[in-house]
Amino acid sequence: MPNQSKELQATVLDALKSKSTLNIVGANSKAFYGRKVEADQTLDVSGHSGMVSYDPAELAITVCAGTTLRELEETLAEHHQELPFEPPDFSGKSTIGGAVAAGLSGPRRPYAGAVRDAMLGAKIINGRGEILEFGGQVMKNVAGYDVSRLLAGSLGTLGIILELSLKSQPMARHQRTYVQTTDAATIFEKFIHLRQHATNITATAFDGERLFVRLVGEQAMAASWDGVELFENDTDFWQQIKNQQHTFFQDDKPLWRISLPPATPMLTIPGETLIEWGGGLCWLKSHAPEQEIRDLV
Repeated sequence: MPNQSKELQATVLDALKSKSTLNIVGANSKAFYGRKVEADQTLDVSGHSGMVSYDPAELAITVCAGTTLRELEETLAEHHQELPFEPPDFSGKSTIGGAVAAGLSGPRRPYAGAVRDAMLGAKIINGRGEILEFGGQVMKNVAGYDVSRLLAGSLGTLGIILELSLKSQPMARHQRTYVQTTDAATIFEKFIHLRQHATNITATAFDGERLFVRLVGEQAMAASWDGVELFENDTDFWQQIKNQQHTFFQDDKPLWRISLPPATPMLTIPGETLIEWGGGLCWLKSHAPEQEIRDLV
């Protein structure tokens, strides 16, 4: 396991001494996200990788921040477990540190929690070059104010993440996706109906013409609704949605990620939409002026 804590700490101390700025990157697969970073030098943490500890019985794992999502997910899958928040992997080399720093969750987010909800503890290097630890490595050792959760979505502004302790969860034994033809006029009524009457939902998506609903457990095998069909190859479909490889994302139009309360009506903005999270996440492709979109949201 390559542990580069001392080397990374030395770089931060040198930068502090010279009053230079650092751009922290892992796989750099989310460089498009957030404001453009201008720094004196780039600090690559992808080499600081590997498993620190993993107790499947405790549903908890501790890893170095440079560990790829692929390696982490493969390790969990060997024990029929997974990360609850289903993080996107845009490059196939995305790191768990980058996933937490960006705070991006996948299709399961409304039903299993966000990135911060899976955080048990963390080790970081702060701006003074100090190595700090927060939280614990298993649920029973976590107490007090959970500072580690603040790292989710912090984009590296609070420090360099060295290690992360995260919750895992058992993989569902049964999973199926059902699809129903519908339209934008009635989609939010359907989302509300699903929230009130369906259990074991782990993902929803509406592409403008069809509603996709992913179910797990025994209900997934027995689901039967009027006008609903079983959707084949659902694993590939949700991977494409999660990793922005679906055809919806494959053009050069400006793409907006809009997070709203699930009951918010359909936005009246010219463009194409893909709606996830039971209405809580809207992907919008539009050439409308930026300020017009912000004002409407």
